[in-house]
Amino acid sequence: MNPTDIALLTTAGLAAGTVNAIAGGGSLITFPALIATGLPPVAANVTNTTAVFPGYASSVYGSRTDLAELARDGSRRLLVSLAPTSIVAAALGCALLLLTPARAFDFVVPFLVLGAAAVLGFQDRLRRLVGNPREISPRRQALGLHAMVFFGSLYGGYFGAALGVMLVAALGLVLDHSMARVNALKNVISAIGGMVGVLAFGIFGPVDWADVAIVAPAAVVGGYVGARLARRLPSSVLKALIVVFGTVVGLVLLYRAFS
Repeated sequence: MNPTDIALLTTAGLAAGTVNAIAGGGSLITFPALIATGLPPVAANVTNTTAVFPGYASSVYGSRTDLAELARDGSRRLLVSLAPTSIVAAALGCALLLLTPARAFDFVVPFLVLGAAAVLGFQDRLRRLVGNPREISPRRQALGLHAMVFFGSLYGGYFGAALGVMLVAALGLVLDHSMARVNALKNVISAIGGMVGVLAFGIFGPVDWADVAIVAPAAVVGGYVGARLARRLPSSVLKALIVVFGTVVGLVLLYRAFS
């Protein structure tokens, strides 16, 4: 590895950690950077998942105030119950990546990302159709959260680009909380899925640990900074940033899938 590769991966790690904490989609930065250093796609994917996990962990720490407020609102038991759902789904996603061809899923991913950005952008209108979170029964809310976390973590275990956009869009439909709190919960779910990926790919995947050693520390710094920045942004600004970034991510993935 030459100095240019080291500089590229360090910059990509910082940017990805920040973007993941604010909006999600940082893998679109680190994944191409790893490809540019010479890794094949699958190896780049599993290396990327392993490398950005510390950034997710630091973003959870950066969101600790919002998470504490969620717990004080009486959501502690529900939040804890989401962890097993995320773990099982992320493990299934990792298995899919290691056992099945990736090409078919590559065509689905862009539409999932663009759909998530659209859901978030038109969230208020959709709420009028499905009901305001304040009007949703606790049972329906719990079932909805588990379903969204399951499919989001499944996708995250497989690829993970723009997972944060999807989770924020979906969680916002059933949670009557500020965007900062929803974003904090997104950070936790992403970190849980990332932990599963680290374990699965560390044992069974072709992880390039030298690249991880460069990207991971940079992602930690970026994740903490991004989480603190997200908490200071007004909900409308944070939502706009996520919608714009999610749309860009989806269009880039769509171009890559059909190029």
